[in-house]
Amino acid sequence: MRSFHRWTSMIAASAVACAGLSTIEAQTRKPPYYASIAASKARMRTGPGRNYPANWLYVRADLPIKVVDIYRDWRKVEDPDGTQGWMQVGLLSAARTAIVHGGIAELRDSPSTGGDIVWRAAPGVVGRISRCARGWCYFDVKGRGGFVEQSRLWGVDPGEDLD
Repeated sequence: MRSFHRWTSMIAASAVACAGLSTIEAQTRKPPYYASIAASKARMRTGPGRNYPANWLYVRADLPIKVVDIYRDWRKVEDPDGTQGWMQVGLLSAARTAIVHGGIAELRDSPSTGGDIVWRAAPGVVGRISRCARGWCYFDVKGRGGFVEQSRLWGVDPGEDLD
């Protein structure tokens, strides 16, 4: 029984180490790049340190942000409204998300205007993005997904390709 606990502890520690390593690698890219807020509550600060006052509290995990600068374990970020400030790297995720902006976005079954509309998403809806190519991204909102024109999303650059 004792060896079983030791074995499961080693597996758990390895999984945590691997997950942390990929997050660290993903968050040390050269800015600017997109990421998302991982925490359910995340403070944006006026400078890169806990001694700086918080100027915003985000309570929306998965909100896309753009990392525009790096200072040690802090990232200067910009939110979809253009507000900039600093967040600790541990509050961020490399997961690519986007937010619908403008009017209602049509999610289609194929990456073209001729594809059937399978869902519609209102402005402000956040989802995960993948497979972006030729002006279209696959946009998944809690298991409901479809292809959306890239220009309708904040969280991906125009013409950016993702696999």
